[in-house]
Amino acid sequence: MKIPISKPYFDDEEEKIIIKPLQSGWVVQGPFVKEFEEKFSAHTKIPYTVASSNCTTALHLGLIALGIKRGDKVIVPSFTYVASANAIEYVGATPIFCDIDLRSFNLDIQKLEDIVVNNTDIKAIMPVHLFGLCANMPKIMELAKEYKLKVIEDCACGFDSWIGTKHSGSFGDCGCFSFHPRKAISTGEGGMLVTGIQTLAEKARCLRDHGASKSDLERHLQEGGSLLPNFNILGYNYRLTDMQGALGVAQMNKAQKIMQARRKIAQWYNEALADFPLLLLPQTPENFKHSYQSYVVLFSPSYEGLTLEMIAKYNKKRNIFMQKLESLGISTRQGTHAVHTLKYYCDKYYFKEDDYLTSLAADRLSISLPLYPQMSESEFDYLINSFKKVFG
Repeated sequence: MKIPISKPYFDDEEEKIIIKPLQSGWVVQGPFVKEFEEKFSAHTKIPYTVASSNCTTALHLGLIALGIKRGDKVIVPSFTYVASANAIEYVGATPIFCDIDLRSFNLDIQKLEDIVVNNTDIKAIMPVHLFGLCANMPKIMELAKEYKLKVIEDCACGFDSWIGTKHSGSFGDCGCFSFHPRKAISTGEGGMLVTGIQTLAEKARCLRDHGASKSDLERHLQEGGSLLPNFNILGYNYRLTDMQGALGVAQMNKAQKIMQARRKIAQWYNEALADFPLLLLPQTPENFKHSYQSYVVLFSPSYEGLTLEMIAKYNKKRNIFMQKLESLGISTRQGTHAVHTLKYYCDKYYFKEDDYLTSLAADRLSISLPLYPQMSESEFDYLINSFKKVFG
């Protein structure tokens, strides 16, 4: 049996709707993108949504719209996908890395506070809702308010992630989502900036379309559309196509079904792996709702007392475990990067591996397990039996 790490959930609805832009001839950003934005807004309860070509471009738009510029400093977790830090680099700002809490894989609030208190030139915080669990946004927003910092939430993994009745992306100035095939909702590639601030949304819409004062769809629907719009600011071509928008509409129509299936499989894991040695399972704080964009475990005897030597020892064991699963047809992945260990950032900022020890531990010891809505019970049973075989 072959078990992939993930696969998008497409059915007849996507197959039927993807034809419609081709039939109409409107394949650039248009009516389906607008409908996708509206459905996303309704689901997340966030009033303004701006679709973009991917989450990285959405982050770039958000940073520019918030006025983050060259020389500014932005706090970002040191354990995240490299795109989070890259977007900060794009605007000429400096990423200030913060270590994580291994239980959540998100920003360590005490270490975040230490950075904010001891650096008067921080302009913004970019919390990441990693693997589908919201960062501790109430505490982060308290700090941001006290020190007058902008907050841009990296919600790449955060679709249908909640704290109480608030969706990820609704706490800060804006949030940015991904629709990559490994995400819960997929349009192949694609992103979405969300915000409660109308002026920020308007600026992001303008920036994503070369800085145009009107979109192609607006020109098409309004009188006088034969004349080109004005361009008052430097913009980018970060638009989503209407074919991707159509896929987004179909995905939003089945979002509840997709999320129920993902959480069901995560619960299967919670029960089946509860007593496995060396596997520390994901934890969800009270009043938080995990979306399980990925089901990530830590291959470690404990969260505490980790040293470079212990990390190296269990990293070898983890890699052997993953290789044996691969030989049985089961795909796994490292959770994500400790960005400060990547060559570009290491060379530019002279980091050492142990500068952010818990992030290094997460990099070397995390394992993302297969999870997709259409996983069958027989696939899951094969997966768990393979775990038992590998563990002996």
